[in-house]
Amino acid sequence: MKSLFALVLLATSSFVAAGPCDIYASGGTPCVAAHSTTRALFNNFSGALYQVRRGSDNATTNISPLSAGGVANAATQDAFCASTTCLITTIFDQTGRGNHLNQAPPGGFSGPEPNGFDNLASATGAPVTLGGHKAYGVFISPGTGYRNNAAKGTAVGDQAQGMYAVFDGTHFNGGCCFDYGNAETSSRDTGNGHMEAIYFGSSTTWGTGSGSGPWIMADLENGLFSGVNVHLNTGDQTINDRFVTAVVKGEPGHWAIRGGNAVSGSLATFWDGSRPSVSGYNPMSKEGAIILGIGGDNSIGAQGTFYEGVMTSGYPSDDTENSVQANIVAAGYATASLTSGPALTVGSSISFRATTACCTTRFIAHTGSAVNTQVVDSSSSTALKQQASWTVRTGLGNSACFSFESRDTPGSFIRHANFALVVNANDGSKLFSEDATFCPQAGLNGQGNTIKSWSFPTRAFRHFNNNLFVASNGGVHDFDSPTLYNDDVSFVISAGFA
Repeated sequence: MKSLFALVLLATSSFVAAGPCDIYASGGTPCVAAHSTTRALFNNFSGALYQVRRGSDNATTNISPLSAGGVANAATQDAFCASTTCLITTIFDQTGRGNHLNQAPPGGFSGPEPNGFDNLASATGAPVTLGGHKAYGVFISPGTGYRNNAAKGTAVGDQAQGMYAVFDGTHFNGGCCFDYGNAETSSRDTGNGHMEAIYFGSSTTWGTGSGSGPWIMADLENGLFSGVNVHLNTGDQTINDRFVTAVVKGEPGHWAIRGGNAVSGSLATFWDGSRPSVSGYNPMSKEGAIILGIGGDNSIGAQGTFYEGVMTSGYPSDDTENSVQANIVAAGYATASLTSGPALTVGSSISFRATTACCTTRFIAHTGSAVNTQVVDSSSSTALKQQASWTVRTGLGNSACFSFESRDTPGSFIRHANFALVVNANDGSKLFSEDATFCPQAGLNGQGNTIKSWSFPTRAFRHFNNNLFVASNGGVHDFDSPTLYNDDVSFVISAGFA
């Protein structure tokens, strides 16, 4: 009995020491691309995982694991990004092939950045822990995307490949298309079967699964497939665990979808069978580019969070994937706080005072639906005092953050719409809930709080010409100006006006 226990311990120890790509290589299907901002995916990898760029001076730095095969060194990022904003500019390929992911260029659809490029993700939008060590994922808001149109060694034509990714199973929408995987090299739709990527979300335009979603599906271009054709596959289950392992793999005439909880248990098989019968999908015409957060034609309407993922050469066995799943579970993903700075109390009445030198007597208030700043003091009218007071509520779209209900218009909340802040009645929709959820951080100028949008974490409450926006530190809108950004997004939160 003692000998058996020792063997189990030894097997477990060596098993955990091997990274996902070591496991794939042992199974005869080596990784040809490996991306993660949270950890090394090879047991001996100690190079750069990703690069961040800070808003204060546009300097960049690379973030590597704490040790070979280990978790990302989040402390390096936190020190580098202190008192400013940071974006993820590059997610490095760990295979040595140079299949790095960078800011996606325009294609069939244009992104919101200059020259049609997509947005970059906030470096701090998706904090987690792995085995108790802090790390950051990649929080994709609509308009954000990464791509490599010149990847080396990825599957083309009808060649076999495997893919897995770890996602946030609670961050999704029905937009097209939150993908990770193989896509067109032109950033344009070049026809059926020219993609094979993992999709995660609740789109019902093409295929669907059981329940209300989200589902793991395959984006094969001109269709999200839950099974053999673009309609309901009841075997493709809704999967909304906080951390999800998603698997799609394909070979000539055959493909599969698998998935499971990334912190416990095993993988389930949601589809394992023949290629779609519609013209173009058998044989496939994969082109070998790599995408993250967007569709093959740069469709940019989706949202989701990515932590790690790989692409392989060859069709991995279920046993290999089961071993990879056990490795992911052993990594110990867990949630981390989304807030910092002076704490808020749910149910309390608060006010937000500007800290920019010009405007320290001005508070966030509203006039009808428009959110603005106004001078408020003890002599102000009762109506204005009420318009400048807000009740703290648990975040409508994420309970780890907050929503702010109007004191004078109960049932109405601050939300962003086209990046302007407005006060609207809660319509109960998923979009409203997410738009009305904000995560306070320690104030960027050292005072009070900076109130970040949960759904667009590159953006925060900013007063600009006395109106309120969710603004980024540099961008295409006038209210995104970097001038005075840290001051304009820092507010002292005090008790609401009596």
